[in-house]
Amino acid sequence: MAKRLPAFFGALLIGMAASPLARAQSVPLPTPAPQPKTNMAPAAPAAESRPTPPSAIGGSDPISSLFNRAKTGETTAFDPNQRALVDKVSTYLTSIRTMVGDFVQVGPDGAKTEGQIYLQKPGRVRFEYAPPSPIELIADGQSLVVRDRKLATQDLYPLGQTPLRFLLADRVDLMRETNVVGVYSDNIFTTVVIEEKKTLGGTHKLMLMFGAQDLALKQWTVTDPQGYDTTVAVYNLDMTKRPDPSLFKINYERLMQ
Repeated sequence: MAKRLPAFFGALLIGMAASPLARAQSVPLPTPAPQPKTNMAPAAPAAESRPTPPSAIGGSDPISSLFNRAKTGETTAFDPNQRALVDKVSTYLTSIRTMVGDFVQVGPDGAKTEGQIYLQKPGRVRFEYAPPSPIELIADGQSLVVRDRKLATQDLYPLGQTPLRFLLADRVDLMRETNVVGVYSDNIFTTVVIEEKKTLGGTHKLMLMFGAQDLALKQWTVTDPQGYDTTVAVYNLDMTKRPDPSLFKINYERLMQ
């Protein structure tokens, strides 16, 4: 039987380090996605369309109605403005070659964890959770390993079967290479919603959110096959730093023991 992929990858995988934050300093909390409108074309925001408070993050699924419409095919046809937005997002993601920064994760139960992210294209990423979480997620371009420093264990998964594999690709074309089911924009966020069926563990729903003005990556939400959401926000990003290549090494000999 194939191993079931942890639901959060890129962090990306859902439900890994669930311990609450131990530190007292303030960190930016992920913002839930704006509620989708019947007309998915970009439009000026109405007062009621602003994102709900961070306290609302948890087991609720703010985009469930969007995916329900996607099943009926209502969101599969996009107007030129929407396609242009997706193309701009793809161009931005392709332009990212390296990235170093911080992240904060909010799990389905509202528990918060934080850590550092290191990325180098193609295919390399490391999510290093801060204590007390013992988790590390490392991709070396071919595989993804989930390490538990406390238990001294690591599990290996094919990188190509993780929900956010395309973010690590050398070139990104979301409209061609993924199943885009929704596009939304206001003066706060540009949001692209993707449904990923060919992943370990079943169908995942992925919501990518970017700054409306600069299209910089702000956060993503992964919904697992059971409907549970995990949101990750990234901040303090530096696209000029080149991470140490040793950060992305996987000890395959240890896996064979």
